[in-house]
Amino acid sequence: MRQKLAECLSERPLALPAAPSGALQPRHPQRAGAFRLCQESLRAGTSPVPLGYVVPAPVSRESIPRTASPGTAEHPRPSGGGCGAEGGERRLLPALAGGARGAPAPGARARRSPGAPCSAAAAAAMKSLCLVTVGVLAMTLLIASISLLVAHVFQTVVDLQVKQGTVLKNGTETFEAWEDPPPPVYMQFYFFNLTNPLEVLQGATPLVEEIGPYTYREYRPRVHVQFLDNGTKVSALNPKTYVFEPEKSVGDPEVDLIRTVNIPAVTAMEWTRSTPLQFATEVLLLLYQESLFTVRSVHELLWGYKDKLLSTIHVLHPEIDPVFGLFSKMNGTDDGEYVFLSGETNYLNFSRIVEWKGKESLSWWTTEACNMINGTDGTSFHPLISKDENIYIFSSDFCRSLFLVYDSSGAVAGVPTFRFVPSSMVFANTSVNPANAGFCVPAGNCPGTGVLNVSVCKQGAPIFLSAPHFYQADPKFVEDIEGMHPRKEYHETFLDINPLTGLVLQAAKRMQVNVHVRKLPEFFETGNIRTLIFPGMYINESVLIDEASASKLRHVLLEASVVTGIPFVIMALGIVFGIVFIVLACRSQRITEESTEEERSPLIRTS
Repeated sequence: MRQKLAECLSERPLALPAAPSGALQPRHPQRAGAFRLCQESLRAGTSPVPLGYVVPAPVSRESIPRTASPGTAEHPRPSGGGCGAEGGERRLLPALAGGARGAPAPGARARRSPGAPCSAAAAAAMKSLCLVTVGVLAMTLLIASISLLVAHVFQTVVDLQVKQGTVLKNGTETFEAWEDPPPPVYMQFYFFNLTNPLEVLQGATPLVEEIGPYTYREYRPRVHVQFLDNGTKVSALNPKTYVFEPEKSVGDPEVDLIRTVNIPAVTAMEWTRSTPLQFATEVLLLLYQESLFTVRSVHELLWGYKDKLLSTIHVLHPEIDPVFGLFSKMNGTDDGEYVFLSGETNYLNFSRIVEWKGKESLSWWTTEACNMINGTDGTSFHPLISKDENIYIFSSDFCRSLFLVYDSSGAVAGVPTFRFVPSSMVFANTSVNPANAGFCVPAGNCPGTGVLNVSVCKQGAPIFLSAPHFYQADPKFVEDIEGMHPRKEYHETFLDINPLTGLVLQAAKRMQVNVHVRKLPEFFETGNIRTLIFPGMYINESVLIDEASASKLRHVLLEASVVTGIPFVIMALGIVFGIVFIVLACRSQRITEESTEEERSPLIRTS
């Protein structure tokens, strides 16, 4: 009780000596009033009055000494209400050393000194204001971010910038990259060497061995570029030049020999069978000792050699070229003038071909749809490509247009891409895709799934095109030739395109050249050979974006990502402020709950 009484009289414990009678006595007589009050309160079990509080007016004015008390001339009393108003109450000084003060009357209420409630109220108001501000800010940011995401505001801005920048216009980076593509292009040639020619002539299954690659660097700038129709169209030639790359090849093309089908001889036999020239052709074959198969160097098979049989036919038919080669007169030459749309009026028409060799359509096939020239040349595409659309390409090598479909998503050199591959419907049988009936020439003569007869555009030579190793073709073509091993990763044509810009980052055009051979009773050179689609060679024309172009593209995509990511940044800020709001609200609630009932009750209770 001594300690409690000491704490009642002062903020610092007082060491009070015990009186002889055992009762507690005050050390200073001037504190007698406060001492008695504390002692009575402790005996009664009620809360004593802490120092520094005031008691209401029941104590008479005369009972309080006038020395240095509030309300006198020395200490003028504030007027009015609020934190400083007395409201009819008297002040009890914090220290009783300055003189005795009137003791609070029993049953009276006490309140804190006028300065303390002001500070506490201001702090509480400030806390409430901060809490409300944080909450409102969090809600505003979240609503704004969601609205921007739903409306695609920033994505629309990026798309508009991309559309405006993807136009063939002189002096722009887009035009310069289209005119002279910076990534290196490589052409790889693989040949099938026949190892059992005599057995094949007797009806056996051909056994072939793949030899390659023979790699060439391909240069394909666009030249003689002209802008037409107020910049809405662009015409250009696209010559291709091939330079041999020994370090990327398996051998010397001028030395390595390949045994394959004698295409000039087979072509001559097909031309003249059941005609008056049949006998003359047979005599020439015997004279020049031509057979169904021939042995030539890789260089001759690719870039051409002067054939004796064709030279003789050329005398009678000047339109027949005496030089034969699978890529004869294709090194350093172009395949005709193209007219492209610039994309000025519609970004979807960027680099789309509208004319080739002065014509808006082909004339080789039997239906209008099959003769259409659709799409680009495969080197560039319009921006903002989606997974649901078909990519159209016109290829003079295939003598037709074809379309590719979305296959998968990936990345090349750190740039996101969509991979597109030829649809299985492109070379499907007419039973699967009736629209392909227009490619059956003559009408009704359809070779089967996965193979296209292009003899109509190859001067009548019995050339059939397919994917390498008859990938995705009818299984009968694979079974007819021993040595065919189709694999998706090696034999599928694909395009890896960045969907935002439409730029090709990686691509591979893979095409196999086959010869249709069969037994011709009119020519004994054919022996008893089975009817076959015989593989001669296939190409792998590939491109991979260079590091300089990839770095520039990554920078462009980063800027686009920053712009489109602004709503997510705003949302993140809103979430952070929301967390701060929750923490502050919970903390305020915890402080309120931790206060006791005694702390929230009046310090002096009325009876």
